[in-house]
Amino acid sequence: MYEYIKGILTHIYPSYLVVETNGVGYHLLMANPFRYTDYHGQEVMIYLYQNVTQDAIQLFGFKSHEEKGLFLKLINVSGIGPKSALAILANEDHLGLIRAIEQEDTAFLQKFPGVGKKTASQIVLDLKGKLSELSVDQFTGQLSEELKLDDPKQNLSLEEAIEALYALGYAKREVAKVSKALEKMEKTTTDGYIREGLKLLMK
Repeated sequence: MYEYIKGILTHIYPSYLVVETNGVGYHLLMANPFRYTDYHGQEVMIYLYQNVTQDAIQLFGFKSHEEKGLFLKLINVSGIGPKSALAILANEDHLGLIRAIEQEDTAFLQKFPGVGKKTASQIVLDLKGKLSELSVDQFTGQLSEELKLDDPKQNLSLEEAIEALYALGYAKREVAKVSKALEKMEKTTTDGYIREGLKLLMK
């Protein structure tokens, strides 16, 4: 089992990063990989979870030990797999997630892709009262958004953000709805668009 990896961030894609260490590029599935745009070409340390199934061996990456801890809690819930857990973590309001669990707000939880009424109820049943050890302060404000913007002739950041939302599992009609609102925003980074898109999807 791996705890973390240190290496050079070489590639960023809608659903994963590539971190190279000792000449090997590791494929790390992430919640919103574009949070790391400012670290492209630099050394990063990313916490890891290795998922082994009959068909594949996958590595999931996390910004902090606390984020990984929340992920591990989520995948222990019946009906929540690693990719569903990543989709939940992609919304930066982890404090809101924990609050919803503690308040048994299943309507909030059903806004995440792949989470229906039964699974939302199971999340509450399994995790209520069991998240107090997680430091939610560690979940917010960790990455700077002071990044360079794209060529004004095309909005590559918005296009990448939309691809990332699809990669998280949101339906085409849901993404199409929020993309119209994102187009009206003042131009920002890919990470900025993803964050705003996730906020809209959770409304």
